[in-house]
Amino acid sequence: MFIQGDLQAVFDALFTVGAIDPVLKMDWAQITDEATKNQILVNTAITAINNCAGNRQQLVEKLHMFEPRVVNFIAVEVAREFAEFTSRSELH
Repeated sequence: MFIQGDLQAVFDALFTVGAIDPVLKMDWAQITDEATKNQILVNTAITAINNCAGNRQQLVEKLHMFEPRVVNFIAVEVAREFAEFTSRSELH
């Protein structure tokens, strides 16, 4: 499942709640392994994020409701999707 809509809005919300800097210092392989083991939790969180339709205030509110590991899952997913978008854009 992918994050839909305004990826920048999700990134901005993650930044607002202070999730970006800590995740940059973490072991992404470990976060990915844990996310894989908790796929239902991840999918539920991504659905909740997608339901915000890019509304930054709603995104911040949702992120505050998630447990920290779920916020980490979302932050890594946003980073991956940004990287994929950038690599596709550079090919054209």
